Amino acid sequence: MSNHHVNHLISIVGPANVLVGEDVQSFATDYRGVFRGQALAVVRPASTAEVSAVVAYCNRNDIPVVPQGGNTSLLGGSVPDASGTAVLLSLTRLNQVRSVDSLNATMVVEAGVTLHAARAAAEKAGALFPLRIGSEGSCQIGGNLSTNAGGTAVLRYGNMRDLVLGLEVVLPNGEIWNGLRALRKDNAGYDLKHLFIGAEGTLGIITAAVLKMYPIPRAKCVAMLGSGSADHALEAFGLLRQRLGTDVTAFELISSDAMTLVLGHLGRQTSPLPTTHPWYVLVEMSSTSSQEMGEAAFYSALGELADKGMIDDAVIASNEKQATDFWLVREEISDAQTRARGSVRCDISVPLSSIPRFIRETSAKVMAVAPATRMVIYGHVGDGNVHFNPLRPADMAAEDYLTRHGEAITKLVDDAAMALNGSISAEHGIGAAKCDALLHVRSQVELKLAWRVKRALDPANLMNPGKVLPLMPAD
Repeated sequence: MSNHHVNHLISIVGPANVLVGEDVQSFATDYRGVFRGQALAVVRPASTAEVSAVVAYCNRNDIPVVPQGGNTSLLGGSVPDASGTAVLLSLTRLNQVRSVDSLNATMVVEAGVTLHAARAAAEKAGALFPLRIGSEGSCQIGGNLSTNAGGTAVLRYGNMRDLVLGLEVVLPNGEIWNGLRALRKDNAGYDLKHLFIGAEGTLGIITAAVLKMYPIPRAKCVAMLGSGSADHALEAFGLLRQRLGTDVTAFELISSDAMTLVLGHLGRQTSPLPTTHPWYVLVEMSSTSSQEMGEAAFYSALGELADKGMIDDAVIASNEKQATDFWLVREEISDAQTRARGSVRCDISVPLSSIPRFIRETSAKVMAVAPATRMVIYGHVGDGNVHFNPLRPADMAAEDYLTRHGEAITKLVDDAAMALNGSISAEHGIGAAKCDALLHVRSQVELKLAWRVKRALDPANLMNPGKVLPLMPAD
């Protein structure tokens, strides 16, 4: 029977675009090698019509469908389970920028366009697409939408949800919803696109989107700061926001353990600052005013931070190369952890005012459970997002650390975030890894609403099963 299905899929997309056997494995394993599954086949459609035909066929034959973009999910959201019954639908060939409207400041891109390519298309049009994350060369717009990606510029521009005007979606039965309306004002009924953004392919497959573009800032300033405590760092953010307003584009907190780890990964001896500090902050200001005016405001604000004792040191990037170098330090922390092995990765958010308390109290709890743990903490704290990723002691094997402490640390971090009215997933989604955790952090009312939506759109539970929502209860 599986050969019959494979042959039909070949008739839709061609023999070169249906992979089986050993060719499936690189798609059925996440990029960190943590999640491994199996698939009936990998299917690579080149158009929305082909996606529709594949999904409709799978729906008629009760075949699960797992959509995949760049396969950069940290939580197994784009990897099938081990049953080998699912079709893995790779959207890589949907890679066209369909149109760019400079006056309307929008562009229509397909789901398989990489974030880097989308940013380049906007830049070619003299504009900015502001989503910025470390995996932009690999991650794709469809995945960014399906996880409501955040990144380093949320503070100024918002999450992916805020950067979209319209969507094109293939529904679980194969129907195509064309919602590619490039309108900033449209109150004609429910705004259906928000059902699919952040749903990780469980309600339908996003095939294209209308993205917003923004003016390219004329002024940009980047600095690395040193601070004695997380409390002082957050106070510094509050003052910067008062002085510079929405020109504060990024505010990234980095613990000393995180800095030590990434410097070793990059083969460096020292940080961008001449002395060591308990905490570092990477701050970026961008503005449509002149560079001279932007620098004057930025320098003045940093001077005030130093005068008030909120920061102990600062180095301002003197050119674009140095600014890029500062950002490289921040963006390579995740890969440094992957290389070091043995991290318990927790992507949480809490209200800004609670961040210092969360870090202080949760770090103490982790150290009580697993002494000598390296506290690799970093994140976009300007929007409340903390990547709280305890790392094994240098003299303990990764497998030993994760087996002994991984589950307990994850639970205590999640519990600490929820106790402060936070979230267990700030920007990475839920995927397979945190699916069951939703049962403990969402109310029954909220879960029932979500199950009703899922049942209405995908009653057979064929769209990316086992992701986002725990198994639906029987009526």
